[in-house]
Amino acid sequence: MILAICGLQREARLLSRYGVKAVIGNAVDVTPDIRGIVSIGIAGALAPELEAGDAVIAERVVTACDAFETDAKWTARIAARLPNATIGAILGRGTIADTAEVKALLHDSSRAVAVDMESHLAAQAARTHGLPFAALRVISDRADQSLPPAVQVAMRPDGSIALGRVLWSVAKGPGQIPALIRTGRESEKAFAALRRCLDLLGPGLRGP
Repeated sequence: MILAICGLQREARLLSRYGVKAVIGNAVDVTPDIRGIVSIGIAGALAPELEAGDAVIAERVVTACDAFETDAKWTARIAARLPNATIGAILGRGTIADTAEVKALLHDSSRAVAVDMESHLAAQAARTHGLPFAALRVISDRADQSLPPAVQVAMRPDGSIALGRVLWSVAKGPGQIPALIRTGRESEKAFAALRRCLDLLGPGLRGP
């Protein structure tokens, strides 16, 4: 069984169709039947050439103070099925990269091409348990795009969407509505691309 670490309940529901055990965030339960750990879902772009819907395969996951190499054989199997994906470093951090300025600083300091809030958790769990690790992320927001305030408050720790907080944010700042609509459209584009990636990888996501 492959353990898939993601950040949203929507991602977990999608992943459950592909013969993996999907968990959200740091709720990592590595049981004896787990053969490998993958971080998978949507992410923000740090590299300016990446567009919404582009797939990123990690050759390593980096944090502010550590680096985790992905399993070379597993990564190669994923790349063979997704030849148009970008291969590079993914940055894992505990808070959302919410503005274009923050993304630029993170890109300059880490040289990572994408950022998310789960890949470093998956990498650490794999290292702790001596298991193969891979990471596949699909871009939902470009490096030059700042996220509207409603998106920044939308996600609960369990991966669900706090609709009340979103509506309250929109009520306080209705000027963000065009950016919110754009973000929603690009998120849908990312999820459609993620589904295509999963279909190409198939059950078990090419894991060991």
